Amino acid sequence: MRALFASAGMALLLALASGSGASAQEAPEWMKQTLPDQALKPHWDEYQAVMNPAGALDGKTKHLISLGVAAQIPCEYCVYAHTKAAKAAGATDAQIKEAIATAALVRFNSTMLNGSDGGREWSSRK
Repeated sequence: MRALFASAGMALLLALASGSGASAQEAPEWMKQTLPDQALKPHWDEYQAVMNPAGALDGKTKHLISLGVAAQIPCEYCVYAHTKAAKAAGATDAQIKEAIATAALVRFNSTMLNGSDGGREWSSRK
């Protein structure tokens, strides 16, 4: 299953990098296997629009963000695919480690604030 997600992730990266307007039939197999038919095209269209490397953020940055989130969810398939995609987009091992550490730090601080009810004090400030 991991190989399926990895190959789907790489296929997605290549499709986005080429700038082609792929149809829902060209969506990765994992999307076809997991989404209801009526949701496939809208989800694939949104995924392409957001992950398009020609947007305001480059592809490497988007995959580093995705990796940080995936590590926190946690989703081992997403971590694997976004690590491969980030490296393919030029991310270094140091950038990957820093993206994961940044996500971990935000999660830690959020846990501490929410657990100690400190979040209420901050949210009441404007």
